[in-house]
Amino acid sequence: MASMLLSTLRSCPVSPSWAMRIGARSLSTTAQLQAQVQTKSKKSLARPGMKNIVLVEGVRTPFLLSGTTYADLMPHDLARAALQGLLNKTGLPKDAVDYIIYGTVIQEVKTSNVAREAALGAGFSDKIPAHTVTMACISSNQAMTSGVGLIAAGQCDAIVAGGVEFMSDVPIRHSRKMRKTMLSLNKAKTLGAKLGLIGSIRMAHLAPELPAVAEFSTAETMGHSADRLAAAFGVTRLEQDEFALRSHTLAKKAQDAGLLQDVISFKVPGRDIVSKDNGIRPSSMEQMGKLKAAFIKPHGTVTAANSSFLTDGASAVLIMSEEKALAMGYKPKAYLRDFVYVSQDPKDQLLLGPTYGTPKVLERAGLTMNDIDVFEFHEAFAGQIMANLKAMDSDWFGQTYLGRKSKVGAPPMEKFNLWGGSLSLGHPFGATGCRLVTTVAHRLQKEGGQYGLVAACAAGGQGHAMVIEAYPQ
Repeated sequence: MASMLLSTLRSCPVSPSWAMRIGARSLSTTAQLQAQVQTKSKKSLARPGMKNIVLVEGVRTPFLLSGTTYADLMPHDLARAALQGLLNKTGLPKDAVDYIIYGTVIQEVKTSNVAREAALGAGFSDKIPAHTVTMACISSNQAMTSGVGLIAAGQCDAIVAGGVEFMSDVPIRHSRKMRKTMLSLNKAKTLGAKLGLIGSIRMAHLAPELPAVAEFSTAETMGHSADRLAAAFGVTRLEQDEFALRSHTLAKKAQDAGLLQDVISFKVPGRDIVSKDNGIRPSSMEQMGKLKAAFIKPHGTVTAANSSFLTDGASAVLIMSEEKALAMGYKPKAYLRDFVYVSQDPKDQLLLGPTYGTPKVLERAGLTMNDIDVFEFHEAFAGQIMANLKAMDSDWFGQTYLGRKSKVGAPPMEKFNLWGGSLSLGHPFGATGCRLVTTVAHRLQKEGGQYGLVAACAAGGQGHAMVIEAYPQ
């Protein structure tokens, strides 16, 4: 597939100067959009006989580089902080929620159901059920849509969903041989049996097992896959560095302008109060160009500068039926409308979830790309984003892989990730989905748009897309 894509997509209608225009166009878009703020008069996606489900509020802890200020905490500490922040921001009674769902990827073995432990720690009623889901980088997306399903089915009226990831202290196991020996040692009845087992231990048994960074099905790391995907779509190192610089620059502008309203302050026990993401670091093309390939060496194009970084953080959202929200006196931020999950080949199309999910969710909602006012795509790698944009802008890819008559169409950059993205804000695997949805809601309010679209890729060749509609202001 890679050779087919490379030869065909090089003839796609993508201008050679396209990447250069990204930086020039996007950095001036916020002012342009603010000048155009107005309430759109498009149709609503409300459907007769179906409940309107709304996003009431969304918060997150500051997203920090792993190994920094959060280093001595545990995952439930961050999740608890996000839940407490949600309670403080909404004034929600602690027994007013019907269910709590959290997403996470690398689980702490002591708190395998982190949703329950964090909820109890945050002070929610112990009568509220809670469970934890995992779906790689779209884990909190799954938490939210599971909640939407419970409300739509009439099982619940108020759901708290969220996600957490803590990369500063990931579980590291003994080798399998050592684990077997230790379990047998625990069962040994006599001193002789115990000494025999101890004597069987070899140096090789002491080698630890780190959490897998490779796809189980392909044995390939995501960074390596991103590099191959970028090459297949003819994405250059220059394009990737320019997009990464764009992300950091826009994130810095949004942070300085106070637009990242979902970020709550968090007093880290024994340390300072944290109130800002610490991975936003606008650099220069010259500095970024000095970095060497991180995965395919020496000629790869994916580097540390154009990849998302290991991040600690948590997020939480309050989702309700519109009727319940209004009865409790809340002014919702947005309607959560149609959503889809997609899966494709984890070898050659691992990170193309947005390309597959976007047309499906638009079709379900009866919308087109032109109807969308705000796009928020998860930025795992700059090369992954650029590959998706090129795939969406390719008639050949649309016809060959999506079964369409023509291309999906790439999102206009003046509507795309205008407050930064995962490359700059950070990417706690289990928490990013809630950040994306909350950002869309806030941008729709700020920019006067009506429809937003969230899309994300995930390990295993999976993806998610959701349409969000602004709540009338």
